[in-house]
Amino acid sequence: MRTIGLIGGMSWESSAEYYRLLNELVRERLGGLHSARCVLHSVDFAEIEEFQRAGEWERAGDVLAAAAKGLEAAGADLVLICTNTMHKVADQVAAAVSVPLLHLGDATAGAVRARGIRRVGLLGTAFTMEQDFYRDRLRSHGLEVVTPDADDRALVHRVIYEELCLGVVRDESRAAYQEVISRLVEEGGAEGVILGCTEIELLIRQEHSPVPVFPTTRLHAEAAVTAALA
Repeated sequence: MRTIGLIGGMSWESSAEYYRLLNELVRERLGGLHSARCVLHSVDFAEIEEFQRAGEWERAGDVLAAAAKGLEAAGADLVLICTNTMHKVADQVAAAVSVPLLHLGDATAGAVRARGIRRVGLLGTAFTMEQDFYRDRLRSHGLEVVTPDADDRALVHRVIYEELCLGVVRDESRAAYQEVISRLVEEGGAEGVILGCTEIELLIRQEHSPVPVFPTTRLHAEAAVTAALA
């Protein structure tokens, strides 16, 4: 079994989900007392969030690249950035290490295509929904990507940073997200919806959507376990 390196802490709420999923998936596949070989570098999210707000992505990338180097030195055979938004600096992180970086967007796009879906809605932080780094990665796999309108994007972003990243899960916010998803389907023609922020899975599950949802944390963890056991 290869060792999985995790760049986490963005937020630690979703990083805890990564750890749980990796170990559950390894146990499911190998049985018995097996668990995942992994090392975790958990950053201080407040520092990263300041860089995000200021648009200082290269400085944020420096922090994550240093984390990746530490994971490789600790024995990681592959590296995961445990957040969709910070895949904006994925190339910078990948260039810092000699082991593979398993891109979350690739794992997600593969799952979408496997369901025969081509037009997909994208929920995430404002950075993920509005900038090209993530949408273009999905489009490179032949997907059409639709995002909510400006008001809905602001709502989705606010709930992520002011609630989910703090471990707050509110029924009112779930209902609001369900309305956003309905509009993506009815007005945007989305055949499925990517939960393109690792915290959204704390709020939305398949039963909350009329179309297939793609939980990126789980999909990333599944891809990592497959690579680790290959």
